[in-house]
Amino acid sequence: MFGFFENEQTRKVKSHLMNLAALAKADGHLDEREMSFIVAVGRKNGMRADEVRSIIGNSGAIRLIIPENDSERFDQIFDLVDMMLADGVVDDTEMNFCIDMAEKLGFRKDVVQVLVRRISQGVKDGFPRDQIKEDTQAFLES
Repeated sequence: MFGFFENEQTRKVKSHLMNLAALAKADGHLDEREMSFIVAVGRKNGMRADEVRSIIGNSGAIRLIIPENDSERFDQIFDLVDMMLADGVVDDTEMNFCIDMAEKLGFRKDVVQVLVRRISQGVKDGFPRDQIKEDTQAFLES
């Protein structure tokens, strides 16, 4: 799935899209609202909708690429939590997936559950991403 000439940023975006797709499929199906969310994330990162759908269709070929800094890691877990909330139903499988992914992305094991729940609550309460990010910074640094 990765071309020889793809840059690191393109590989990161593809990896992130695959993480979102894996979460979307965690409950056994990929809802159209979830697919629309993934396409929107792809577009925000300069990809066309058909490219995103192709990536999702070939989901077994992409490996996880860990972001290099805390800001990128937060953005990825934020998108995963936002995706979890996209269909209006949060089941244990999706919540556990987000928690597992937060650990894989490099967040400390002792804070991942609280982090995922704080992001989830912030999204539900309608707070903007930047505010949720700022609110969790002190928590993450403690």
